[in-house]
This record gives sequence, C-alpha cells and structure tokens, in this order.
Amino acid sequence: MELNQVIMERRSLRAYKEGQKVEKELIEEMLRAAQAAPSWKNSQTARYYVAMSEEMVESIRETCLPEFNRNNCAGAPVLIVTAFVKSRSGFDREGNAVNELGDGWGCYDLGLANENLVLKAKDLGLDTLIMGLRDGEGLRKLLHIPENQEIVSVIAVGRGAAEPEMPKRRELEQIAVFY
Repeated sequence: MELNQVIMERRSLRAYKEGQKVEKELIEEMLRAAQAAPSWKNSQTARYYVAMSEEMVESIRETCLPEFNRNNCAGAPVLIVTAFVKSRSGFDREGNAVNELGDGWGCYDLGLANENLVLKAKDLGLDTLIMGLRDGEGLRKLLHIPENQEIVSVIAVGRGAAEPEMPKRRELEQIAVFY
C-alpha cells in the first residue's frame, strides 16, 4: 500500500473478527518497522511483550484491562504490551536528564516506534487499537517486565470486523502556526 493511503486508512478498531489468527511473521514485520523509528541518540529503548497464545491474551484481557478495554479488544488474537527502558532517552552518560522532559523522551521515542508499528499493521491488512488504560503492575508481574522499564500501552492486533469512518479532524489553521 502507498504510505499516504496507509496513513489515511488506519483507524483505532474496537471490533475484531473472532477466531482469525495473526501469523507470527506478520507481528515480526510490525516489530521490525517499529525498530526503524528514530530515537534519542539511537538509544532504541522501546520494548515489546507479545501475547499470542489464547491463554495469555485472555489473562491480560481479564486481569489487566478495565472492562471497556476488555470489550474493545474482544476477538483480537494478539496483544502487544509496549514499554521503554527508563532513564536512557533524554539522559547523559552519568544518568542526568538533559532537559525538563526527563523520561518524557523515552515515552516520545516509544510513540514514534508505536506509530511505525500500527502503520505497518495496516499495510499488512491488520487493524490495531492502542490502549493506555491498563494495570501496569499487573502486566509487569504477568509478563515479568523488569522494573527499569516503564509500561505504556497495550496494542490489540487483529483483523477488523468493522470499517469506521475517519473521525473529523481539526483544520490545519487550528493546529499549526506558520512564521
């Protein structure tokens, strides 16, 4: 698919076709696209924990997601938990934050990587939903995520059972200032 088409067709899907597996090779392609994203001094702090077994997907859904997100990702055969290594992006070699954002740079870098991931998913014919409301400590325990990583989101991946319209976007003049 052409890049602009992928950008314009990607949506946050809240309805997935039941019983449709996603091949590991497709998830690997998505993760490679995420790896290609820029990061602070090429620190590459993004980390991904991929639940593909029915048991692990259900365990995450039932114990780590609020009810509305459990419902929103019902039928999605893959859940990807995203995290970043703390105190690396935006920090000098001595571990000092180089500006007021501190670990905000890690979150920023992860966002860049996650955008590549969801765009590649769409390019591969898959749909996604990024969920920020989750039980981070529950995910940490369930997936053995180290304490030095900040858990950010859970991304549902599957084949969509709906084709939602693009939500209305603000006019360019409302979001950009040109000098």
